[in-house]
Amino acid sequence: MAEREPTDEAYCAVEVATEDGTPVIRLSGELDMVSIERIRPVVEEVLAAGNDRLAFDVRGLEFMDSSGVALLVSATRKARQVELRHPTPIVRRLIELTGLTELLLMVP
Repeated sequence: MAEREPTDEAYCAVEVATEDGTPVIRLSGELDMVSIERIRPVVEEVLAAGNDRLAFDVRGLEFMDSSGVALLVSATRKARQVELRHPTPIVRRLIELTGLTELLLMVP
């Protein structure tokens, strides 16, 4: 199996948009301890704008480890509501196993 480099664009792509006044951060690929270093500054910039709601569109995530979960949880400290839109079965299961379903609203 070929090892992917953190600089590989397919590793974890991030895109920021606004839908109905709510910032939406779209993630695709693998959100892990390597890619989180590229993603965290984007999330922090969106949160610094003072939005009380934040959504993550995670339909494109193929993998997420505990550092991805930690990033999502840290967003709840600055935004009143954080939702996960279109969670894949992998992401949904991870959030359920960690007991974070009340903290991170999952929207089908």
